[in-house]
Amino acid sequence: MKKEDFKRNLNHNNLTISGSQETTKEESGKADGRYTRREFNYSSFQRTFTLPTSVDVDAIRASYTDGLLTIEVPRREEAKMKPPRQIEIGN
Repeated sequence: MKKEDFKRNLNHNNLTISGSQETTKEESGKADGRYTRREFNYSSFQRTFTLPTSVDVDAIRASYTDGLLTIEVPRREEAKMKPPRQIEIGN
């Protein structure tokens, strides 16, 4: 599939990725052109993901390289796990 074949939609916390592709192949046989062979192929898909509330929806990015669609879904800063820390005891 090509980059243009993909659709990415975000509606509230639902991320939907879909795509479709249509190909047509035609081939003539003998030199006098007595027969023709035609092939039609249509394929499509759709996936919907419910994102957690900890996702920064404004920072979602998509990239397409070498036939691979990559979607980056980062967390908000306040939702990231913080390392444990020592709490001091006051007077």
